[in-house]
Amino acid sequence: MMIEEASKFTFTPAPSVSRARRVLVKPDASYPLPHPATTSRETLNLVVEGIRRVSEADILILEGNPSGDSIYPTYQALGYDFPRVLMLDVRDCIWVEVENPLPHPFAIPTFWIPNVVLSSDYLISIAPFKVLGRSGCFSIRNLLRLLPVAKYRGETPGGWGALYDLGIDKVIADLYFTLPFDLGIIDARKRFFGMDNVREGMVEEYGKILVGEPYEIDREASKIAGLDLEYLELIEVGKLQLENQ
Repeated sequence: MMIEEASKFTFTPAPSVSRARRVLVKPDASYPLPHPATTSRETLNLVVEGIRRVSEADILILEGNPSGDSIYPTYQALGYDFPRVLMLDVRDCIWVEVENPLPHPFAIPTFWIPNVVLSSDYLISIAPFKVLGRSGCFSIRNLLRLLPVAKYRGETPGGWGALYDLGIDKVIADLYFTLPFDLGIIDARKRFFGMDNVREGMVEEYGKILVGEPYEIDREASKIAGLDLEYLELIEVGKLQLENQ
């Protein structure tokens, strides 16, 4: 895991990226609001440029809208327009049911996942440093919006109400094992602290980029923010499950 100065950040991909045919990047583009409510265009562009330096792989950017509406207006509002990059919407994907590899899942034994995720060779989650209440919205939680709202909204008109009913930290831990991303990046050029609304909160300059395995960087970000995140503790339990099976 590395913590780099944002002003000097250049993305150096793992050697496996040079052999990849398809690289999928999951930003936080859930709202048409600037960084740190969302992943900054600057950091996303540096990652795309870093991939292009070593690979001619297809680069896909994939996000879903919590409302279930099209994500493309949000992409446009955030300035996500990169040459030779395919922008995709979760709601337009074909979904495949994937089994949770844990012997004893915390909440969900199978997930519906966009098939394009499964057919990609390298997976990157890029999340801002965002804290809502006592919850850290970091690189692993960022994966929730890969799940189709139509499958998991429950009785609520939008979002993933059915998953929250099960205990969202349990769901996030299950998702970590079911959908293992190769790399996590926390875009902490600025940090956001709010209660339950990304439109209201405190923004502060931080000037850092955290890069590494998603669990490792989320754990580091939680320490920086002074949070005890339940899903990180559950992931430790899940790792023991897999070691002992």
